[in-house]
Amino acid sequence: MMEFLASVFGSSNYWFIVVRSTAPILLVTLGAVITEQAGIKNMALEGSMLWAALTGVLASAWTGSPWLGLAAGVAAGVAIALILGLFALKLDANAVLVGIALNLLSTGGTVFVLFSITGDKGISSSLPSKVLPMVSIPLLRDIPWLGKVLSGQNLVVYLAAAAVVVIHVILNKMTIGRRIRATGENVEAARAAGIDPDRIKFFTLIVSGVLAGLAGCFLSMGYTSNFTSGISAGRGYVANAAQVVAGGTAVGSIFAALIFGVTDALATFLQSRGLPPELIQALPYAVTILGFVVVTLIRDKREAARKLRLFAGKDDR
Repeated sequence: MMEFLASVFGSSNYWFIVVRSTAPILLVTLGAVITEQAGIKNMALEGSMLWAALTGVLASAWTGSPWLGLAAGVAAGVAIALILGLFALKLDANAVLVGIALNLLSTGGTVFVLFSITGDKGISSSLPSKVLPMVSIPLLRDIPWLGKVLSGQNLVVYLAAAAVVVIHVILNKMTIGRRIRATGENVEAARAAGIDPDRIKFFTLIVSGVLAGLAGCFLSMGYTSNFTSGISAGRGYVANAAQVVAGGTAVGSIFAALIFGVTDALATFLQSRGLPPELIQALPYAVTILGFVVVTLIRDKREAARKLRLFAGKDDR
């Protein structure tokens, strides 16, 4: 078994799959991070991904263009986020409960819409949907081993990497980022400072919807080439846990998402070892949860130690 794992972890093909598996969870984790910083939890990420995945497939099949499919899918992801905002911010409903309700509605609703339009049951097998392109990067593709891992990935993988930079800049380098944090820390103080909390929260929900839309389109137009029932596979829920591990930062989201990506890719390779398929399917989620717990405990312990040193009057450096 150890020889098998050594061969897997040393394989460029394995790490290629890790990067591919990490991309969608990274996108939705970034979406969870930015809304959480504004003080609203987007539990509807799962629903945004599902509708984006279905809408992208339908639109690309009807128009013959993957780009129009991507645009339509992202719009669907934003629409779900805005519905959450409408209920949570304008009608004063509980954001978590509304998000879960939207997810449950999306799980059955997407299957119903697919069947109503195409007659397909659970998978869009009859649709001639398009696939987003793979991108071969000059110079990088010629680097031994590393080129095989990082070059030739789907376009959305590189968009996910760019999204880390964008979210980091928004939260740390722009005025809107300071307003987002101010809203998340104290709504009344933010309002007293002339900030419109609802406007800020709607902004973060739109950004979150765009990111979830990209993730959903990637799942049905890149990771696979069709829509299947439950294609998001709980990634939206994992993202809301991952943002805690990320510590509310875009850079931290990379590490949190990699925990899932590494185990998800490993599960793919373990299929050849004769393990029960149920165990293999559960492995990425079980290891991810365990990883999140360990990281959170370590971080809390360090924070407690830091506060103790400060209380004792010692320098924290």
